[in-house]
Amino acid sequence: MDFDDTWHPATHPSGAVLPVLTALSEALPETPKASGLDLLLAFNVGIEVQGRLLHFSEEAKDIPKRFHPPSVVGTLGSAAAASKFLGLSLTKCREALAIAVSHAGAPIANAATQTKPLHIGNAAKHGMEATFLAMMGLQGNKKILDLGSGFGAFYANYSPKDLPSLDSHIWLLDQQDVAFKSFPAHLATHWVADGAAAVRKHLVTSEGTLLPADHIERIVLRVPDVQYVNRPFPDSEHEARHSFQYVACAMLLDGSVTVPSFQSQHINRPQVRELLEKVVLEHPPDNLPSFNTLYCEMSITLKDGTTFTERSDTFYGHWRKPLSQEDLQKKFRTNASKVLCRDTVESLLKVVESLEDLEDCSMLTTLLRGPYAQEEVSKLSGMVSFHRTTLPI
Repeated sequence: MDFDDTWHPATHPSGAVLPVLTALSEALPETPKASGLDLLLAFNVGIEVQGRLLHFSEEAKDIPKRFHPPSVVGTLGSAAAASKFLGLSLTKCREALAIAVSHAGAPIANAATQTKPLHIGNAAKHGMEATFLAMMGLQGNKKILDLGSGFGAFYANYSPKDLPSLDSHIWLLDQQDVAFKSFPAHLATHWVADGAAAVRKHLVTSEGTLLPADHIERIVLRVPDVQYVNRPFPDSEHEARHSFQYVACAMLLDGSVTVPSFQSQHINRPQVRELLEKVVLEHPPDNLPSFNTLYCEMSITLKDGTTFTERSDTFYGHWRKPLSQEDLQKKFRTNASKVLCRDTVESLLKVVESLEDLEDCSMLTTLLRGPYAQEEVSKLSGMVSFHRTTLPI
Protein backbone atom coordinates (compact mmCIF):
# COMPACT_ATOMS: atom_id res chain seq x y z
CA MET A 1 0.00 0.00 0.00
CA ASP A 2 3.02 2.33 0.29
CA PHE A 3 1.81 3.13 3.80
CA ASP A 4 4.95 2.30 5.77
CA ASP A 5 7.31 4.59 7.65
CA THR A 6 10.04 6.52 5.85
CA TRP A 7 13.53 7.24 7.11
CA HIS A 8 15.82 10.10 6.13
CA PRO A 9 17.84 9.54 3.99
CA ALA A 10 15.18 7.95 1.86
CA THR A 11 14.09 4.37 2.54
CA HIS A 12 11.34 2.39 4.27
CA PRO A 13 13.29 0.96 7.22
CA SER A 14 10.81 -1.14 9.21
CA GLY A 15 9.31 -3.22 6.41
CA ALA A 16 12.57 -5.04 5.75
CA VAL A 17 13.32 -5.71 9.42
CA LEU A 18 10.20 -6.22 11.53
CA PRO A 19 8.75 -9.15 9.51
CA VAL A 20 12.08 -10.95 9.83
CA LEU A 21 12.14 -10.61 13.60
CA THR A 22 8.50 -11.62 14.06
CA ALA A 23 9.07 -14.68 11.85
CA LEU A 24 12.21 -15.68 13.76
CA SER A 25 10.55 -15.20 17.13
CA GLU A 26 7.86 -17.67 16.06
CA ALA A 27 10.42 -20.17 14.83
CA LEU A 28 12.62 -20.16 17.94
CA PRO A 29 12.31 -22.97 20.48
CA GLU A 30 10.52 -22.30 23.74
CA THR A 31 13.85 -22.19 25.55
CA PRO A 32 15.78 -20.01 25.60
CA LYS A 33 13.07 -17.42 25.04
CA ALA A 34 13.78 -14.19 23.19
CA SER A 35 12.46 -11.18 25.10
CA GLY A 36 10.82 -8.03 23.84
CA LEU A 37 14.06 -6.22 24.62
CA ASP A 38 15.96 -8.70 22.42
CA LEU A 39 13.56 -7.98 19.58
CA LEU A 40 13.84 -4.20 20.05
CA LEU A 41 17.63 -4.33 20.12
CA ALA A 42 17.80 -6.36 16.92
CA PHE A 43 15.20 -4.06 15.31
CA ASN A 44 17.24 -0.98 16.18
CA VAL A 45 20.41 -2.59 14.80
CA GLY A 46 18.61 -3.29 11.52
CA ILE A 47 17.40 0.30 11.27
CA GLU A 48 20.75 1.81 12.24
CA VAL A 49 22.66 -0.22 9.64
CA GLN A 50 20.33 1.03 6.88
CA GLY A 51 20.73 4.65 7.95
CA ARG A 52 24.52 4.39 8.20
CA LEU A 53 24.86 2.91 4.73
CA LEU A 54 22.71 5.67 3.26
CA HIS A 55 24.72 8.36 5.05
CA PHE A 56 27.90 7.09 3.37
CA SER A 57 26.71 8.49 0.02
CA GLU A 58 25.63 11.98 -0.96
CA GLU A 59 23.56 10.51 -3.79
CA ALA A 60 21.66 8.28 -1.37
CA LYS A 61 20.53 11.26 0.72
CA ASP A 62 18.14 12.41 -2.02
CA ILE A 63 15.01 10.81 -3.45
CA PRO A 64 16.50 7.94 -5.51
CA LYS A 65 17.02 7.92 -9.25
CA ARG A 66 18.50 4.44 -9.88
CA PHE A 67 17.90 1.90 -7.12
CA HIS A 68 14.88 1.54 -4.84
CA PRO A 69 16.52 1.97 -1.39
CA PRO A 70 14.63 -0.77 0.54
CA SER A 71 15.93 -3.31 -1.97
CA VAL A 72 19.50 -2.21 -1.25
CA VAL A 73 19.93 -1.09 2.36
CA GLY A 74 16.83 -2.97 3.49
CA THR A 75 18.45 -6.27 2.56
CA LEU A 76 21.46 -5.39 4.70
CA GLY A 77 19.20 -4.22 7.54
CA SER A 78 17.36 -7.53 7.44
CA ALA A 79 20.62 -9.48 7.62
CA ALA A 80 21.95 -7.31 10.44
CA ALA A 81 18.76 -7.65 12.49
CA ALA A 82 18.56 -11.42 11.98
CA SER A 83 22.24 -11.82 12.86
CA LYS A 84 21.80 -9.86 16.07
CA PHE A 85 18.60 -11.66 17.05
CA LEU A 86 20.15 -15.09 16.48
CA GLY A 87 23.36 -14.16 18.28
CA LEU A 88 25.84 -14.67 15.45
CA SER A 89 29.52 -14.08 16.09
CA LEU A 90 31.28 -11.04 14.62
CA THR A 91 32.74 -13.20 11.83
CA LYS A 92 29.38 -14.72 10.95
CA CYS A 93 27.74 -11.27 10.99
CA ARG A 94 30.29 -10.08 8.44
CA GLU A 95 29.60 -13.10 6.29
CA ALA A 96 25.86 -12.50 6.48
CA LEU A 97 26.23 -8.87 5.37
CA ALA A 98 28.61 -9.87 2.57
CA ILE A 99 26.16 -12.47 1.27
CA ALA A 100 23.27 -9.99 1.59
CA VAL A 101 25.02 -7.50 -0.70
CA SER A 102 24.82 -10.08 -3.50
CA HIS A 103 21.04 -10.27 -2.95
CA ALA A 104 20.57 -6.48 -2.97
CA GLY A 105 19.29 -4.07 -5.58
CA ALA A 106 16.14 -3.39 -7.62
CA PRO A 107 15.67 -0.62 -10.23
CA ILE A 108 13.52 2.37 -9.41
CA ALA A 109 11.71 1.88 -12.74
CA ASN A 110 9.46 -0.70 -11.09
CA ALA A 111 8.10 1.91 -8.69
CA ALA A 112 4.40 2.63 -9.25
CA THR A 113 3.81 -0.97 -10.32
CA GLN A 114 2.63 -4.08 -8.50
CA THR A 115 6.28 -5.14 -8.30
CA LYS A 116 7.38 -2.29 -6.03
CA PRO A 117 6.08 -3.99 -2.84
CA LEU A 118 8.03 -7.09 -3.85
CA HIS A 119 11.25 -5.12 -3.36
CA ILE A 120 10.81 -4.80 0.39
CA GLY A 121 9.46 -8.34 0.69
CA ASN A 122 12.56 -9.64 -1.05
CA ALA A 123 14.77 -7.47 1.16
CA ALA A 124 13.32 -9.13 4.27
CA LYS A 125 13.52 -12.62 2.79
CA HIS A 126 17.01 -12.30 1.29
CA GLY A 127 18.54 -10.74 4.40
CA MET A 128 17.25 -13.62 6.52
CA GLU A 129 18.40 -16.13 3.92
CA ALA A 130 21.88 -14.55 3.90
CA THR A 131 22.02 -14.99 7.67
CA PHE A 132 21.09 -18.67 7.43
CA LEU A 133 23.69 -19.22 4.70
CA ALA A 134 26.36 -17.59 6.87
CA MET A 135 25.36 -19.88 9.73
CA MET A 136 25.83 -22.84 7.37
CA GLY A 137 29.37 -21.71 6.50
CA LEU A 138 28.98 -19.77 3.24
CA GLN A 139 31.61 -17.04 2.93
CA GLY A 140 31.78 -13.71 1.12
CA ASN A 141 34.13 -10.73 0.91
CA LYS A 142 34.44 -9.52 4.49
CA LYS A 143 35.43 -6.02 3.30
CA ILE A 144 32.53 -5.66 0.87
CA LEU A 145 31.04 -2.67 2.73
CA ASP A 146 34.35 -0.80 2.39
CA LEU A 147 34.74 -1.21 -1.35
CA GLY A 148 33.59 0.86 -4.30
CA SER A 149 33.32 -2.41 -6.19
CA GLY A 150 31.32 -3.85 -3.29
CA PHE A 151 28.41 -2.04 -1.68
CA GLY A 152 29.67 1.15 -3.31
CA ALA A 153 28.46 -0.19 -6.66
CA PHE A 154 24.95 0.91 -5.72
CA TYR A 155 25.72 4.54 -4.90
CA ALA A 156 27.91 7.33 -6.26
CA ASN A 157 30.18 9.25 -3.87
CA TYR A 158 30.28 6.24 -1.57
CA SER A 159 32.61 6.96 1.34
CA PRO A 160 32.21 4.50 4.23
CA LYS A 161 33.27 5.44 7.73
CA ASP A 162 33.85 3.50 10.92
CA LEU A 163 30.75 2.84 13.01
CA PRO A 164 30.73 4.62 16.37
CA SER A 165 31.63 2.67 19.48
CA LEU A 166 28.83 1.42 21.69
CA ASP A 167 29.53 4.06 24.34
CA SER A 168 29.72 7.03 21.94
CA HIS A 169 25.96 7.77 21.93
CA ILE A 170 26.24 9.04 18.34
CA TRP A 171 23.47 6.99 16.78
CA LEU A 172 21.21 7.93 13.90
CA LEU A 173 18.21 6.63 15.82
CA ASP A 174 18.67 9.49 18.29
CA GLN A 175 17.79 11.93 15.50
CA GLN A 176 14.35 10.34 15.02
CA ASP A 177 14.24 11.24 11.33
CA VAL A 178 11.25 9.01 10.62
CA ALA A 179 8.01 10.08 8.92
CA PHE A 180 4.65 8.34 9.33
CA LYS A 181 2.15 8.68 6.50
CA SER A 182 -1.48 9.61 7.04
CA PHE A 183 -2.47 8.19 3.63
CA PRO A 184 -0.89 5.43 1.50
CA ALA A 185 1.17 7.10 -1.24
CA HIS A 186 4.71 8.19 -2.04
CA LEU A 187 5.98 10.48 0.70
CA ALA A 188 6.59 13.43 -1.63
CA THR A 189 2.86 13.57 -2.42
CA HIS A 190 2.14 14.45 1.20
CA TRP A 191 3.52 17.96 0.68
CA VAL A 192 1.20 18.27 -2.34
CA ALA A 193 -1.81 17.13 -0.31
CA ASP A 194 -0.97 19.65 2.40
CA GLY A 195 -0.67 22.49 -0.13
CA ALA A 196 -3.87 21.46 -1.92
CA ALA A 197 -5.79 21.39 1.37
CA ALA A 198 -4.71 24.96 2.06
CA VAL A 199 -5.71 26.16 -1.44
CA ARG A 200 -9.04 24.34 -1.22
CA LYS A 201 -10.18 26.65 1.57
CA HIS A 202 -10.26 29.50 -0.96
CA LEU A 203 -12.50 27.46 -3.28
CA VAL A 204 -15.25 26.69 -0.80
CA THR A 205 -18.24 29.00 -1.14
CA SER A 206 -20.07 30.68 1.72
CA GLU A 207 -22.66 27.89 1.49
CA GLY A 208 -19.93 25.34 2.14
CA THR A 209 -19.86 23.87 -1.38
CA LEU A 210 -16.78 23.52 -3.58
CA LEU A 211 -16.43 25.80 -6.59
CA PRO A 212 -17.20 23.77 -9.77
CA ALA A 213 -14.18 22.40 -11.64
CA ASP A 214 -15.09 24.33 -14.79
CA HIS A 215 -14.40 27.57 -12.89
CA ILE A 216 -10.72 26.58 -12.63
CA GLU A 217 -8.44 27.63 -15.48
CA ARG A 218 -5.04 26.30 -14.35
CA ILE A 219 -3.38 24.40 -11.48
CA VAL A 220 0.37 24.81 -10.99
CA LEU A 221 2.39 22.55 -8.69
CA ARG A 222 5.93 23.73 -7.90
CA VAL A 223 7.64 20.54 -6.77
CA PRO A 224 11.04 18.83 -7.09
CA ASP A 225 11.92 17.15 -10.37
CA VAL A 226 11.12 13.56 -9.39
CA GLN A 227 10.09 11.82 -12.58
CA TYR A 228 8.63 8.67 -11.09
CA VAL A 229 6.14 10.75 -9.09
CA ASN A 230 5.26 12.81 -12.16
CA ARG A 231 2.26 10.92 -13.58
CA PRO A 232 -0.24 13.26 -15.27
CA PHE A 233 -2.93 10.62 -15.93
CA PRO A 234 -2.54 7.58 -13.64
CA ASP A 235 -4.39 4.44 -14.74
CA SER A 236 -3.97 2.24 -11.67
CA GLU A 237 -3.86 2.51 -7.90
CA HIS A 238 -0.08 2.09 -7.94
CA GLU A 239 0.37 4.90 -10.44
CA ALA A 240 -2.04 7.11 -8.49
CA ARG A 241 0.04 6.58 -5.35
CA HIS A 242 3.00 7.96 -7.30
CA SER A 243 1.32 10.96 -8.88
CA PHE A 244 1.75 14.55 -7.72
CA GLN A 245 -1.10 15.45 -10.02
CA TYR A 246 -3.63 12.89 -8.80
CA VAL A 247 -3.07 13.52 -5.09
CA ALA A 248 -3.51 17.27 -5.64
CA CYS A 249 -6.80 16.76 -7.52
CA ALA A 250 -8.13 14.20 -5.04
CA MET A 251 -7.50 16.59 -2.15
CA LEU A 252 -9.12 19.49 -4.00
CA LEU A 253 -12.26 17.49 -4.79
CA ASP A 254 -12.71 15.56 -1.54
CA GLY A 255 -10.97 17.61 1.13
CA SER A 256 -8.99 14.54 2.23
CA VAL A 257 -6.87 11.71 0.85
CA THR A 258 -7.58 8.29 2.36
CA VAL A 259 -7.19 4.58 1.60
CA PRO A 260 -10.27 4.49 -0.70
CA SER A 261 -8.88 7.48 -2.65
CA PHE A 262 -6.72 5.05 -4.63
CA GLN A 263 -9.48 2.70 -5.70
CA SER A 264 -10.27 2.65 -9.42
CA GLN A 265 -13.73 4.18 -9.04
CA HIS A 266 -12.16 7.23 -7.39
CA ILE A 267 -9.25 7.52 -9.83
CA ASN A 268 -11.47 7.37 -12.90
CA ARG A 269 -14.08 9.93 -11.84
CA PRO A 270 -14.88 12.45 -14.62
CA GLN A 271 -14.26 15.35 -12.19
CA VAL A 272 -10.76 14.01 -11.47
CA ARG A 273 -9.94 13.65 -15.16
CA GLU A 274 -11.20 17.17 -15.82
CA LEU A 275 -8.92 18.61 -13.15
CA LEU A 276 -5.91 16.51 -14.22
CA GLU A 277 -6.10 18.18 -17.65
CA LYS A 278 -5.44 21.52 -15.97
CA VAL A 279 -2.41 20.57 -13.85
CA VAL A 280 1.06 21.84 -14.77
CA LEU A 281 4.27 20.94 -12.93
CA GLU A 282 7.09 23.41 -12.42
CA HIS A 283 10.48 22.60 -10.86
CA PRO A 284 12.05 25.60 -9.08
CA PRO A 285 15.86 25.26 -8.91
CA ASP A 286 15.82 25.65 -5.11
CA ASN A 287 13.32 22.82 -4.64
CA LEU A 288 15.67 19.86 -4.37
CA PRO A 289 14.53 16.21 -4.26
CA SER A 290 15.31 15.70 -0.58
CA PHE A 291 12.73 14.72 2.03
CA ASN A 292 14.51 17.05 4.44
CA THR A 293 14.23 20.21 2.35
CA LEU A 294 11.59 19.86 -0.40
CA TYR A 295 8.43 21.91 -0.49
CA CYS A 296 5.25 22.19 -2.56
CA GLU A 297 3.85 25.49 -3.72
CA MET A 298 0.43 25.28 -5.34
CA SER A 299 -1.32 27.96 -7.36
CA ILE A 300 -4.84 27.82 -8.75
CA THR A 301 -6.01 30.39 -11.30
CA LEU A 302 -9.74 30.78 -11.89
CA LYS A 303 -11.42 31.67 -15.19
CA ASP A 304 -11.91 35.25 -13.93
CA GLY A 305 -8.15 35.62 -13.40
CA THR A 306 -8.13 35.27 -9.62
CA THR A 307 -5.13 33.27 -8.35
CA PHE A 308 -4.72 31.57 -4.97
CA THR A 309 -1.29 30.34 -3.86
CA GLU A 310 -0.34 28.27 -0.81
CA ARG A 311 2.87 26.53 0.20
CA SER A 312 3.68 23.48 2.33
CA ASP A 313 7.15 23.14 3.82
CA THR A 314 6.36 20.44 6.36
CA PHE A 315 3.32 18.14 6.28
CA TYR A 316 1.73 16.57 9.35
CA GLY A 317 3.56 13.28 9.88
CA HIS A 318 7.00 14.56 8.87
CA TRP A 319 9.76 14.21 11.49
CA ARG A 320 9.64 17.99 11.99
CA LYS A 321 5.88 17.75 12.62
CA PRO A 322 5.24 14.19 13.83
CA LEU A 323 1.91 12.48 14.21
CA SER A 324 0.54 12.55 17.73
CA GLN A 325 0.50 9.25 19.61
CA GLU A 326 -3.28 9.35 19.37
CA ASP A 327 -3.24 9.66 15.57
CA LEU A 328 -0.53 7.02 15.24
CA GLN A 329 -2.65 4.59 17.23
CA LYS A 330 -5.71 5.55 15.19
CA LYS A 331 -3.84 4.65 11.99
CA PHE A 332 -2.84 1.30 13.48
CA ARG A 333 -6.37 0.52 14.65
CA THR A 334 -7.83 1.37 11.24
CA ASN A 335 -5.41 -0.85 9.34
CA ALA A 336 -5.16 -3.74 11.80
CA SER A 337 -8.91 -4.01 12.32
CA LYS A 338 -9.27 -5.16 8.71
CA VAL A 339 -7.62 -8.48 9.60
CA LEU A 340 -7.80 -8.74 13.40
CA CYS A 341 -10.62 -8.51 15.91
CA ARG A 342 -10.94 -5.44 18.12
CA ASP A 343 -9.73 -7.15 21.31
CA THR A 344 -6.60 -8.41 19.55
CA VAL A 345 -5.85 -4.95 18.16
CA GLU A 346 -6.11 -3.41 21.63
CA SER A 347 -3.95 -6.17 23.12
CA LEU A 348 -1.29 -5.51 20.47
CA LEU A 349 -1.22 -1.82 21.35
CA LYS A 350 -0.67 -2.65 25.03
CA VAL A 351 2.09 -5.14 24.21
CA VAL A 352 3.91 -2.71 21.92
CA GLU A 353 3.74 0.12 24.46
CA SER A 354 5.72 -1.98 26.96
CA LEU A 355 7.61 -4.24 24.56
CA GLU A 356 10.89 -3.83 26.43
CA ASP A 357 9.29 -5.47 29.48
CA LEU A 358 7.93 -8.49 27.59
CA GLU A 359 9.63 -11.71 28.70
CA ASP A 360 8.67 -13.70 25.60
CA CYS A 361 8.40 -11.70 22.36
CA SER A 362 6.57 -14.57 20.65
CA MET A 363 3.45 -13.22 22.40
CA LEU A 364 3.60 -10.37 19.87
CA THR A 365 3.56 -12.75 16.92
CA THR A 366 0.85 -14.88 18.49
CA LEU A 367 -1.38 -11.81 18.50
CA LEU A 368 -0.32 -10.74 15.01
CA ARG A 369 -1.03 -14.18 13.64
CA GLY A 370 -4.70 -13.83 14.48
CA PRO A 371 -6.76 -16.75 13.21
CA TYR A 372 -3.97 -18.52 11.34
CA ALA A 373 -2.86 -21.89 12.65
CA GLN A 374 0.56 -22.36 14.22
CA GLU A 375 1.61 -25.06 11.78
CA GLU A 376 1.05 -22.70 8.83
CA VAL A 377 3.39 -19.93 9.91
CA SER A 378 6.85 -21.45 10.34
CA LYS A 379 8.64 -24.09 8.28
CA LEU A 380 12.11 -22.97 9.33
CA SER A 381 11.89 -23.88 13.00
CA GLY A 382 14.10 -26.96 12.72
CA MET A 383 17.07 -25.10 11.33
CA VAL A 384 16.66 -22.10 13.62
CA SER A 385 16.19 -24.29 16.69
CA PHE A 386 19.44 -26.10 16.01
CA HIS A 387 21.48 -22.89 15.92
CA ARG A 388 19.56 -20.89 18.49
CA THR A 389 20.27 -23.38 21.25
CA THR A 390 24.02 -22.92 20.76
CA LEU A 391 24.17 -19.16 20.11
CA PRO A 392 23.46 -16.66 22.87
CA ILE A 393 21.79 -13.35 22.11
